[in-house]
Amino acid sequence: MTYDEDLANRMRSLLAHEVGLTEKRMFGGLAFLIDGKMAVSASGQGGLLVRVEPRETDQLASRAHVRPFEMRGRPMDGWLRVEVDGVRTKRQLEAWVARGVAYARSLPPKR
Repeated sequence: MTYDEDLANRMRSLLAHEVGLTEKRMFGGLAFLIDGKMAVSASGQGGLLVRVEPRETDQLASRAHVRPFEMRGRPMDGWLRVEVDGVRTKRQLEAWVARGVAYARSLPPKR
């Protein structure tokens, strides 16, 4: 499965004003990075991949249409998958994109 171009375009329009924004193919999807740090991605498995504060992973994963991101069968703290039904509206998508951007901006500069 390839990532959803419509979702990527919706994210792109929300992120257009962000300073330091780049796009990169990652995890089979299209990732949006802030100053080289991934914030959100149109997932190759459908829906959205979002980077969040690791200590908030369990709380956020309890929401409808959200689950922890797994790599090689292991859940990864600080990474969530949001199903398509969880980002259907602009309001839903904006909230997740804003959360991912805020977390990416909170990280120390890359060396």
